[in-house]
Amino acid sequence: MDEWIDYYDSTHTIYASRLHRDLHFQLIARDIVGYIASPDSVVLDYACGEALSAARVADACAMLYLAEPAPGVRGRLIARFAPNTRIRVRSLEDLSRMAEGSVDLVVMNSVAQYMTPAELDSAFAVVRRLLKPNGRLVIGDILRPEVGMFRDVVALLKFASAHGFLKDALYGLASTALSDYRQLRSRVGLQRYGENEMIEKLSRAGFSTSRAPQNIGHNPWRMTFVARHALNLN
Repeated sequence: MDEWIDYYDSTHTIYASRLHRDLHFQLIARDIVGYIASPDSVVLDYACGEALSAARVADACAMLYLAEPAPGVRGRLIARFAPNTRIRVRSLEDLSRMAEGSVDLVVMNSVAQYMTPAELDSAFAVVRRLLKPNGRLVIGDILRPEVGMFRDVVALLKFASAHGFLKDALYGLASTALSDYRQLRSRVGLQRYGENEMIEKLSRAGFSTSRAPQNIGHNPWRMTFVARHALNLN
């Protein structure tokens, strides 16, 4: 995961335009809010990235923790949300010092593909300790083994066409083909999981899991899962 952290901590060009970037975070925030059960909820966004629309999520809950591994991104989060008393920024290491059973909802969106299977298992263990007995883990944007990059491109172009940045998206795709992202993706790769494979992986981590009807974000070819503490674990 370290190489991906370094990439996202750099001045990257993963978004086709500012509009693409802003809409991306607005859509994710909207979908996260849909999983918040109560305005009294404590929510953790695990490896949140820039989280530009986090204030919208914070408005829907009592406290929002933004946990981010990239130090540069984390610094921007702290500066951006310092006036918001409902938002706290943490490193991933800080999560081990949070109280057990203190979080109602954990969201890991577009994270699993950048982690090794062992890193993801470790993250699940941290999350399970933090979740309240009736809490939920929502893990979104899971890449499927049978779905290639072509579907990602189609999903982006449909999203761009619907929101008025198609020209920028086409230019961005051409730029990405020659970018550090494409080279890193080719060298390091992205983790993919089938539906049953992810459910079984979460089961081994102590969760009872089902696939959500819709993925978080704009890409319908990726998957989102909702996990809870499994009952009667030894």
